[in-house]
Amino acid sequence: MEPPLERFKLSQTAKDQLVKLKRHTKIDQWNILCRWAFCRSLAEPTIPSIIPIPADSNVELTWRVFGGELADLLAIALTQRCHNDGLATDKETLATQFRLHLHRGIGYLAGDTNLRKIEDLVQLAAFVIRNS
Repeated sequence: MEPPLERFKLSQTAKDQLVKLKRHTKIDQWNILCRWAFCRSLAEPTIPSIIPIPADSNVELTWRVFGGELADLLAIALTQRCHNDGLATDKETLATQFRLHLHRGIGYLAGDTNLRKIEDLVQLAAFVIRNS
């Protein structure tokens, strides 16, 4: 499946939040934390607010690095979410929605005071699955 975008840069705020998450969870790779964050946002029933997100950090990822073996599945999930939200599924909309979901999810994870170690991420995922 064609990715919604080839490469993307994180905002400086998101980078700072990911640094905090790396410290707490001991997960070293940006891409893994970004996958968790993206999925966290997709699990929310509301559409993310349309806000400008600067690409002002030095953290840049390709879609393939972000998604890894799940890259196609994550692209499909994003497309389905846009469809469910009544949004277009053209490349520009998908890219915008991806960035909004990613940054919202990073904010949610970084702001979760119960997230202090990697096991807390697993518990959060189990909770979301049970309550879906």
